Amino acid sequence: MTPRTQELDPITVWGAGAMGGSIGAWLKRAGRDVRFVDADAAHVNAIRERGLRITGPVDAFTVRAPAALPGEAPPGLGTVLLAVKAHHTEGALDDLAPLLAHDGFVVSVQNGLNERTIAARVGEARTVGCFVNFGADVMEPGVIQRGNRGAVVVGELDGVRTERIEVIHELFRLFEPDAVLTDNIWGYLWGKLAYGSLLFATALADASIADVLASERHRPTLIELGREVMRVARARGMRPEGFDGFDPSAFAPEASTADAESSLDRLVGFNRKSAKSHSGVWRDLAVRKRKTEVDAQIAPIDTLGAEVGVDTPLVRRLVTLIHDVEEGRRPQAWQTVDALAER
Repeated sequence: MTPRTQELDPITVWGAGAMGGSIGAWLKRAGRDVRFVDADAAHVNAIRERGLRITGPVDAFTVRAPAALPGEAPPGLGTVLLAVKAHHTEGALDDLAPLLAHDGFVVSVQNGLNERTIAARVGEARTVGCFVNFGADVMEPGVIQRGNRGAVVVGELDGVRTERIEVIHELFRLFEPDAVLTDNIWGYLWGKLAYGSLLFATALADASIADVLASERHRPTLIELGREVMRVARARGMRPEGFDGFDPSAFAPEASTADAESSLDRLVGFNRKSAKSHSGVWRDLAVRKRKTEVDAQIAPIDTLGAEVGVDTPLVRRLVTLIHDVEEGRRPQAWQTVDALAER
């Protein structure tokens, strides 16, 4: 790896949870100057006292790096990897935007289309697109399990290959050697939106990602859900990209059911190999008992579809069912997945 990545130091990882903590730990171990910021005081204190420990089948190690609460972060931030949950993006921007240096920028290491929100606040020129699909979980304060390797992609929002994005790409290759530099970051983000909708559907059941995706009874519904998102993407002029077994073209209006089944089969295979068997959405509902990212990540699909005349009834039904589970009106069970199919 070239020394150009040092130009990005110090690197502030804002949101030291599963994704941000994993990436930050790998970068710190590679010799980069990494600083963590997180709103969870217990997590911050654990990192301060014992370091950040990575476990799991990919690797196991501990790094020591400065950690702070949002109110303790210093001004003059240059490189910021924003890795908070989608619905916490605006709150995080309230804290970090005033601290951003005049030449600083934010890389959105998140799920959803948060680049739109970030760019509206700090400007498109200071916003960098990023897509990740590896599995990780915070097991306890200061401990993160990385369950597998998955796609990592970076790109400028306008698709231009700048010197900055080349250096950022080199930086992310310290975490994932196969990281991709793309001129179509929006295509990857829309691809992940479609896959993300399937992951939210799997979280309705008390079952693994692979088990729900493999369920023959629910596959017609899952396929139509993916097709709804792809219809919106196409109507908005997007060119969705595939990754880790997910083939967006298999969910295009002209694709056959066999094409979609084949993509789901590959996704089942990808997830069966991961130590992270359940989605972060499932953990939010079953373990952490907290609100999910559904309103910030999935609900906008319906709004963006309505703007171009594409109806997404399954997306709306999915959002409603996730709310039902969050608020205790429905159980996290197969019968709730059945309720999605009823629509």
